[in-house]
This record gives sequence, structure tokens and C-alpha cells, in this order.
Amino acid sequence: MQVTLNMYLIVLPMVFLASTVDAIAGGGGLISLPAYTLAGLNYDFASGNNKFSSTFGTLMATIRYFKSGKLLVVPAAIAAVAAMPGSWLGTRAAMALGNRVMQIFMLFAIPVVGALVLFRGKGREESKPITQRQYPICVLIGFVIGFYDGFFGPGTGTFLIVLFTHLLGMDMVTASATAKPVNLLSNIASLATRIAAGNVLFALAFPAMACSILGGSLGAKLALTKGARLIRAVMLGVLVLLTVRLAMEWLA
Repeated sequence: MQVTLNMYLIVLPMVFLASTVDAIAGGGGLISLPAYTLAGLNYDFASGNNKFSSTFGTLMATIRYFKSGKLLVVPAAIAAVAAMPGSWLGTRAAMALGNRVMQIFMLFAIPVVGALVLFRGKGREESKPITQRQYPICVLIGFVIGFYDGFFGPGTGTFLIVLFTHLLGMDMVTASATAKPVNLLSNIASLATRIAAGNVLFALAFPAMACSILGGSLGAKLALTKGARLIRAVMLGVLVLLTVRLAMEWLA
């Protein structure tokens, strides 16, 4: 597939925005995955390239959160290890269904996931201590959300934050920080599967990776200082525009 200037103009700014949003509140894939399809990539290549760029953005956010001291290492490690086989299974399931089925699924799933992202609760103000009895919950969260991430992806970080706050008693910033390494390991497992299948367009993936790294670093900084209200408002506008555009292309 030939990479064009139009692809760069669509993908690169959207990946930067998606990575910034994702580092703060999750849900960045709601922006980046449709952007790749709008640039002309089929679902397999869109998913593969999206995993490539988002992996590095998540890595930068993970590093910044770790340095802040907000990341709970043990629960994150347990959930992350469980997320890897779940992500591999989800990716293989998506590949087995094929491009057409996944494109239709994406058209209907993105507005639903977007609504869940935008109307989730505010979460806790303070974290509760994590006990060893809660470690099996970490395993379950990691595997289930890992499968979802491999199968589809958008909203993964948000779902992890919601589950960490409601099932493990974390506050929002701690949950966001702890979700990052889980999302990172899940991305790596899915990305390895996509690379092995030849689903990454590297001429586009590397510039997008640079944008994702910048966005991930910026988003984590904003989350630790100013919060996510403004970013979620921006994401809502972008999500509406992309969903309308996808619907128009699919119905054409």
C-alpha cells in the first residue's frame, strides 16, 4: 500500500490528539482508529498501525506516571500479565472475523463506547489499600479487558480506570496511572500479532509513533496537573465528526 500526503495529514494530528486524550482519561482509540480508516486503510491495517502508535504513546505515559509515584506496581503487574494472553486471543478473533465484519462492528461500537467514556462517574477522591485477596480481581480485569483491547481497543484505558476505581477502590489519578502498564502490555501482545500478520504500514507507523509519544507525554502531564474535563469536551466534538464521516463512507 502506498502512503500518501493525505494519509499523513489525516493521521498524524489525530494520533497526537488521541494519545493526549488517552493518557488522561482513556478512550484515545475512539479518535485514532477511525482516523486510520478515514485515511484509506482497511480494518486490519488500521488496527495494526493504531496499535503501533498507541503502544509508544502509552509507554511514555506509563513512564511519567511511574515517576510521579501514583502507579501501584503490584496490581498493575498482575493485571498486565493477565492482559497479554487475553489481548492475543482478542486480536486473533478480530482477524478471523475479517475486515468487513470489523468495519461494521466499529461503526456501531464507537458511538456506544464513546457514550460510556463520556458519561462515566467521577470516581473516588482517595484510594483504599489493595489487599492480596483482591489480586484475583486484578487477574480477571486484566484478561477480560485485554481481550477487548485486542479485539477492538477504543475505550480500553477508560474501562480499566472504571474497574480499578469501583472494584479495587482506587482514586481516579491512581487508577489512570495503574491502568497504563496494563494497557501497554496488552498493546504489545496485540501489536506483535499484527506485525506477524503483516498488518503494519511502517512508512506511516513511525511518524505516527512520534506524534503518539509527544501526545502521551503531554496528556500524562495534564492529568497530573489540570485534569481531563477540557480534553473530554474536545474528544466529544472529534468523536461526533468522525462517526458521521464513517457512517457516510459506509453508506456510500
